[in-house]
Amino acid sequence: MDIRELLSGVKNGSVNIDEALKSLKDLPYEDIGYANIDHHREIRTGYPEVIYCEGKNDDQIIGIIERMTQKNSNILGTRCRKETYNKVKQIYPNAEYEDISKILKIQNHDIENNGKGKIVVITGGTSDIPVADEAYYTAKFLGNTVERIYDVGVAGIHRLLSKKHIIESARVIIAVAGMEGALPSVVGGLVDVPIIAVPTSVGYGANFGGLSSLLTMLNSCASGISVVNIDNGFGAGYLASMINKLK
Repeated sequence: MDIRELLSGVKNGSVNIDEALKSLKDLPYEDIGYANIDHHREIRTGYPEVIYCEGKNDDQIIGIIERMTQKNSNILGTRCRKETYNKVKQIYPNAEYEDISKILKIQNHDIENNGKGKIVVITGGTSDIPVADEAYYTAKFLGNTVERIYDVGVAGIHRLLSKKHIIESARVIIAVAGMEGALPSVVGGLVDVPIIAVPTSVGYGANFGGLSSLLTMLNSCASGISVVNIDNGFGAGYLASMINKLK
């Protein structure tokens, strides 16, 4: 129950004062021992807290989901193991899982699509898809129209140019690439919208786990490019959503 519903309930008598006080006590955040769940985040930022599953055990993840579900929050979990999802699914039948991106989703209330335009996610190669899909499903979960264009890197630039009409229809672009990471610079020379560059750890030894892609993107000669951390598809999807919802 959000604050507006709670206050309306007190006003019309469907919620008594003691119940309201109990709900308000847990609204800012809830300490469950191993986590402080920020229930107020959606009120402050428009988006609920997201569960970073890597490094958490199954019981911890399920415990966080339980508390967030009690507040009717939608659940987005990143870097979630398939085995964890299988356990969550037994408790929450409406849970969904995206195998490639390792995204866990539980929709407890309707998601309003209030983006001002379309987000387009582009990858240099097929090996970049896990990171790109993390961005794609994050942006969709946060209420945006999102389209994917995959495997159109600079090694065969005609593939990218053949999709120019889709690229030009975007309000925000997420460009995901490993190896030397040149894709965002090329796209930046074609469009007049913000580009979020995502370096991936895809590449041979001198790629240094994505460092070469990161440095290329940070040193891009094209304007209007911002860069997130290596393999951070979630961060790119979140930022794209924020940009797409600006008035």
